[in-house]
Amino acid sequence: MFAKDIGIDLGTANVLIHVKGKGIVLNEPSVVALDKNTGKVLAVGEEARRMVGRTPGNIVATRPLKDGVIADFDVTEAMLKHFINKLNVKGFLSKPRILICCPTNITSVEQKAIREAAEKSGGKKIYLEEEPKVAAIGAGMDIFNPTGNMVVDIGGGTTDVAVLSMGDIVTSQSIKMAGDKFDHEILNYIKKEYKLLIGERTAEDIKVNIGTVFSETLDEDRKEMSIRGRDMVSGLPRTITVTSTEIEGALRESVAVIVQAAKNVLEKTPPELSADIIDRGVILTGGGALLHGMDTLLAEELKVPVLIAENPMDCVAIGTGLMLENIDKISRRSII
Repeated sequence: MFAKDIGIDLGTANVLIHVKGKGIVLNEPSVVALDKNTGKVLAVGEEARRMVGRTPGNIVATRPLKDGVIADFDVTEAMLKHFINKLNVKGFLSKPRILICCPTNITSVEQKAIREAAEKSGGKKIYLEEEPKVAAIGAGMDIFNPTGNMVVDIGGGTTDVAVLSMGDIVTSQSIKMAGDKFDHEILNYIKKEYKLLIGERTAEDIKVNIGTVFSETLDEDRKEMSIRGRDMVSGLPRTITVTSTEIEGALRESVAVIVQAAKNVLEKTPPELSADIIDRGVILTGGGALLHGMDTLLAEELKVPVLIAENPMDCVAIGTGLMLENIDKISRRSII
């Protein structure tokens, strides 16, 4: 009868939706397939993802979010509307309250775009919260005490690094270096090294299956993978084998940017909170936390313990769920 409150992790790679009282009910790729001629939405989510790089000329599979913010407003709105309608969370006469997460350094214009997209897709009242804060809550960190907690959230479009205390962000940095850029680096490496063209899907498969970022762990578990693509010279299909050692080399520069961002945040952290971080460690969340060796590399570089959250990809969505439980407290001091 009444509308249910929902929390949305509006990610560049995936959209996760948490319905109050039910948990995470939707986890689908943020991809929309459109007919270019009519502008009609043909598929959304997993169905559309399967079409990426495999569509005829009049159909285009796009990702409406880029680097953590909305790149195509109308398509984002259509995608959110599709997901919310699919869940059937609207009441007979009421609309759901929606809590959405966004990167830490987005502009007020980008915030307004996210809010409007949520309103048009059927939300009554929209709350915006910063991603690393929600990820920290979802990872089980107690950020409401006067102690320092550090979280590194590596998503699809952005990496957010933040130190939290007393329920808010003390210092933070958001950089546009994350999962998508890793895929791009792998794609470029294969193109340069082997003169072979591969698609985004293949690059992502390589990252997930044999990707690693820490060279010292490679000796004992070096992996290889056969991949297929189009030869740039002959124009014909060809198969090659790549190793995890090569992928580590391809990702080295990108990962160094994330390490540097974490160092910058630690340098700006008040000394008392820095002391807490040595005791409590740094928590890694987001899909990038699953990249082999990421925790070891950060621990080595930052000289503090680094732990991977229990369900790194779900942390933000779980966090929105916990915040929805206390939405009335949040609404008093919400940034909206």
